[in-house]
Amino acid sequence: KMDFNYPKIEKLKSKKTIDSLFTEGKSVGKYPLRLVFIQEDFEDDVPLKIGVSVSKKYFKKAVDRNYFKRVLRECYRLNKHILIENLDQKYCLMFFYQTKEKLSYQEINEKTIQLFEKFVLSLRKKDEENN
Repeated sequence: KMDFNYPKIEKLKSKKTIDSLFTEGKSVGKYPLRLVFIQEDFEDDVPLKIGVSVSKKYFKKAVDRNYFKRVLRECYRLNKHILIENLDQKYCLMFFYQTKEKLSYQEINEKTIQLFEKFVLSLRKKDEENN
């Protein structure tokens, strides 16, 4: 059964984890979206935790940032199965919107799908290199 929710338990809250995402996270991008990730074994029984971020640099007004954060969360919620079906470890992710262009919801959703597929491929490649 496909589960399209985004429960609180999947929200990335840990300051420590967020800091380590920025210091040692790897990243994959699909303009204008970017995913920064680390593999981390947290206790909660979910395959991933994700936070979204929209920079003040691009959108001065909080109302605009909040809008794009909502769109990112929604795109994650609808497409997270792409990630979950392909992960064999737990990951923490940070999902960024990095342009001052105001893309439509459709465009962002398409880019999200491409980004998630690219992320999954990058993990597969890493697996193949390690085996």
